[in-house]
Amino acid sequence: MLESERLICTGRELQECAQGVRFALPELGERITGFVVRYNGKPYAFVNQCAHVPVELDWNQGDFFDLSKSYLVCATHGAHYEPQTGFCVMGPCKGRKLQRIETIERDNRILINLKSLQHDRI
Repeated sequence: MLESERLICTGRELQECAQGVRFALPELGERITGFVVRYNGKPYAFVNQCAHVPVELDWNQGDFFDLSKSYLVCATHGAHYEPQTGFCVMGPCKGRKLQRIETIERDNRILINLKSLQHDRI
């Protein structure tokens, strides 16, 4: 693991279109969190803040998908985001997107690239 990478969880902990894994992002602030989900077999990570108002997306910890398991949803505003891109397709922030974090899956481990936070700060 490189110095610019952080281990988030094992690949087995991240099930397809199921509970996401939350993690702290002290690089962005004391109370800022991120999350990673698996969609179409790949892990995707984002800063856990709605593009409309900076509130966390999940009311129940780890619940990021809508009932159809097709979109990430903000529990507060109902905004719907594409899991692969974080692009908002429905809701008060339509056309905006979540801040994506580069994600790597290697040796059954899910890692984030901390350098990707520096290029796309909130």
